[in-house]
Amino acid sequence: MKILVIEDDQEAADYLLKAFREAGHNPDHAADGLSGLHMAQSSSYDVLIVDRMLPKLDGLTAL
Repeated sequence: MKILVIEDDQEAADYLLKAFREAGHNPDHAADGLSGLHMAQSSSYDVLIVDRMLPKLDGLTAL
């Protein structure tokens, strides 16, 4: 399963990424909304985990 985590809080992102890796996945990570949007448009993801309040572009607009 291809997973993208868009989260600017590094502690929260690390927690999510670790959990997905322990479950056998290899998630991608973006630290701001604009980077997350570009990553989501350039690849096909099965799951997007998106923070609501992000720098550069908020999570709802990115979706």
